[in-house]
Amino acid sequence: MQRSRLAATLVAAAAVAGAAAVVAATAHAQTGTPTGLDNNWYAAAPYLMPQSNNPPDPVTVMNATGQKAFQLAFILAPKSGGCSPTWDGTSPVSSDTTVGDAINRIRGNGGDVSVSVGGYGGTKLGQTCGTVDATAAAYQQVVTKYNLKAIDFDLEEPEYENTAAIANELGAAKKLQADNPGLFVSVTMPGTAAGTGWFGTQLLDQAKSIGFSPNNFSIMPFDGGFNGGGASQVSALEAFHGLLQSHLGWDSETAYSHEGFSGMNGKSDTSEYFNVSDFQTVYDYATSHHLGRFTFWAVNRDRQCTTTTDNSVCSNVQQNDWDFTKFTTRFAGATPPQTTPPTSPTSPTSNPPGTCSAPEWQKTQVYTGGAVVAHNGHKWTAKWWTQGEEPGTTGQWGVWTDNGGC
Repeated sequence: MQRSRLAATLVAAAAVAGAAAVVAATAHAQTGTPTGLDNNWYAAAPYLMPQSNNPPDPVTVMNATGQKAFQLAFILAPKSGGCSPTWDGTSPVSSDTTVGDAINRIRGNGGDVSVSVGGYGGTKLGQTCGTVDATAAAYQQVVTKYNLKAIDFDLEEPEYENTAAIANELGAAKKLQADNPGLFVSVTMPGTAAGTGWFGTQLLDQAKSIGFSPNNFSIMPFDGGFNGGGASQVSALEAFHGLLQSHLGWDSETAYSHEGFSGMNGKSDTSEYFNVSDFQTVYDYATSHHLGRFTFWAVNRDRQCTTTTDNSVCSNVQQNDWDFTKFTTRFAGATPPQTTPPTSPTSPTSNPPGTCSAPEWQKTQVYTGGAVVAHNGHKWTAKWWTQGEEPGTTGQWGVWTDNGGC
């Protein structure tokens, strides 16, 4: 996931303040008290870079989509070296106010955040802190500073192949769980057509060896081998389900409930394309199999390109603003607001119900975007892939557009 170039654009904050006690003493004043959200919101929090990639106003996104939680990225070791947490390797967490202000706005609007540590590129704390306890202490500063109820370990290159660093990260995650009761912990790793690669299975084995079970293990099925869109992602998720069973000893239901999807909206770094219809395909799989997480990279990209094709700030696919975020809202169990008002139903005047020229909707039929059917005297057009969703009865987030009476 080529995110190393997505470095923060703001000037680094002042030098790191010393002790964790100082961090704890100032945390409440800077970031307020988190809203009491259910874990389903943390499981459906899309990634957002709050300091770079032309970040959208999170409150605007919340109001447009109904989303209540965001996965703020990324916490790294300082570029200058050391074992203290920073945003993007440049802005010390200890003296941060910029991200804290964004968190305050989100919480003031009824939402909350998780914070993601790691990501692609940069130096990770697991590489520099040396021990599990030192790594955990660095992350505890972040949890305390922002009063976190959730944290994500995004374990990618160059740390991914470093067994000592991965051991530090997973050991730290386990310690954070123990020291912060109720903390929602997700682990995110690269995905392959086989679910995940050799290093991913080693990561699972390491987690099992130390008795660590996060709320979920999520794969990122993109950036190589996923030109089949949503169908190839579903295939990878099913393969990963098998790996969770074989490496962790879980039964099928437990494996699904601890499995997550972390997608990429629009054009990937390797020119794969994931459209709204592909997200619908994966969403249907995730909800029907009761997966434990559904997220994506990133809200910064969740808008159609207009004056630029920069992949860090727009999706390079056809969409309305925040279309992909609405999937995470739905996964959390909420109904997103509509982008445009629904078409007012028109009573048929010359044709009674059942005489439309389009074929009648069938519950078992698979329909793709653009398909036209007749149902209850109206013609309907599918917005994306669907099966079993009856036209006119799926609420504001319906997949069918009502074209009026026949």
